[in-house]
Amino acid sequence: MNSKQSVFKKYDGLILGCASVLIVLVVWEIIWKQKWISPLFFSGPSAVAERLKETLLHGTLLSDMAFSGKNFAIGFLLASFAGIVLGIIFGWYRSVRLITNPWISVFYSMPRVAMVPLIIMWFGIDMRSKVVVVFLFSFFPILVNTIAGVKALDQDLLRAARAYCATDWQIFKTVALPGSVPFILTGISQGASLGLIGVVVGEMFGGSEGIGYMVAFGGQTFQTDTLFVGVVVIAIAGILFNWLAERLERRFSRWKPEH
Repeated sequence: MNSKQSVFKKYDGLILGCASVLIVLVVWEIIWKQKWISPLFFSGPSAVAERLKETLLHGTLLSDMAFSGKNFAIGFLLASFAGIVLGIIFGWYRSVRLITNPWISVFYSMPRVAMVPLIIMWFGIDMRSKVVVVFLFSFFPILVNTIAGVKALDQDLLRAARAYCATDWQIFKTVALPGSVPFILTGISQGASLGLIGVVVGEMFGGSEGIGYMVAFGGQTFQTDTLFVGVVVIAIAGILFNWLAERLERRFSRWKPEH
């Protein structure tokens, strides 16, 4: 009994999470089988699974996933690099931060979905516009969290390092970067989640392939099973990113400064 309790306690999150998902799927399937909701507006897990298998084996799912994955990877990597570099600069130099802070606040609070049609007008309907949309969605969470990480550095450690005549580069390597890593990882986690939304939104507004296009096409033609296939693919990608981000944050959580 004790061993069972210890196993449950160790994996309680996984067990309870899987149980809740299973219950929802069972209830969803019952509603679908009983036809309490019109198939024109809804689809069941079994139908979605069948459609997923069909599009995976005989459809364009793999090519759509590859297209969306490429758009996401390029946009997210560019956003991560720019957000971390600029976040460190803005956080480290107070005068620069004060100059850029109004613009960061404006663009961070702006509904980025409203910018998508304009981005498509500027960059066209090819891959460039999708990359820019992903970049726009991912960049600001990474930037803001990186700035917060640099601002949250222990001032006593900084004063001690300067008292021993440490150079700015030495302070950056030994104090600033380790102290900022947990915040940067939080920003990357948020940026990845928003980047997934961005790639779907970009492909829905203008495109002829990708998971976002699949979702839009399924909605426009009332193929709800196709729509749900796209949603499931994005949801699985989001779960994997969140899982990876949580493991990285847990690994570096001891670096976060105590207050």
